[in-house]
Amino acid sequence: MNRIPSLDIRRFDHDRAAFVAELGAAYREWGFCGIHGHGLSPALIDGAYAAFKRFFALPLANKLHYQVPGTGGARGYTPFGIETAKDSQYPDLKEFWHIGRELPAGSKYAAVMPPNLWPSEVPEFKPFGYGLYQALDSLGDRVLSALALHIGLPEHFFADKTEFGNSILRPIHYPPITSPEIPNVRAGAHEDINLITLLVGASAAGLEVLSRSGEWVPFTAEADTIVVNIGDMLQRLTNHVYPSTTHRVVNPPGEAARQPRYSVPFFLHLNPDYLIETLPSCVDAEHPDRYPTPITANDYLMERLREIKLV
Repeated sequence: MNRIPSLDIRRFDHDRAAFVAELGAAYREWGFCGIHGHGLSPALIDGAYAAFKRFFALPLANKLHYQVPGTGGARGYTPFGIETAKDSQYPDLKEFWHIGRELPAGSKYAAVMPPNLWPSEVPEFKPFGYGLYQALDSLGDRVLSALALHIGLPEHFFADKTEFGNSILRPIHYPPITSPEIPNVRAGAHEDINLITLLVGASAAGLEVLSRSGEWVPFTAEADTIVVNIGDMLQRLTNHVYPSTTHRVVNPPGEAARQPRYSVPFFLHLNPDYLIETLPSCVDAEHPDRYPTPITANDYLMERLREIKLV
């Protein structure tokens, strides 16, 4: 079976040409790649996971205090039974929390990027949660720099297009599965909406990626590896040079199903007013523009959130 590659991002600093070529090839083939050597502190990751688990262990009444109806779960808590993968009959088996970007005072994006909520019951949630947000935002910038170089763009092409991006850190709790008759999976087959997604804690089994040949390939990364995949915004921007690959989180067999699963993806987004327009360098006679009508990042996001029943 083909294996989704994992690469050491420290090579971007001293073996740049080879690293960029290998990373680009991985994404063109899979839309996924493991990234290690990223420099994120284990204490930060472990502290964040501990805080998130403490929150999800709270009584439901406490958690519902942080649900904000009518916002599509943009900030705070979203309970079980709401998010549903596009074209899926059943909702995903998960509850989650959204941490967004802290905007400077007077930001023009305040209307579409509300302030964060923080659970008072777990005081360490904010420092660890936002600390992890910032660390993954920085790592995402490095990955995007390499991807830009691979398709002939300047290294920092994405920097001013994502500096106020509507990016989201999403701690997720998948509960124990206590009945074999449950028809839905922990997360139905889907593609991500955003530019790239960085998944912390993919060492737990369950993530599967759909290969070009139509085969579901498990991707259980080493504990220190962050899984980074292409989202639909980058697929659209690059005219499918970088494909957004279908993936899912399946229910484990046997006794493993009776254990909860936690994961923390970071969805890296464009600035809300950025106009997603196919890059000219990704269009030629053999690859005509698939998306001749541009759309702003925020309009595209809202369109997709309606599809998965979050708004």
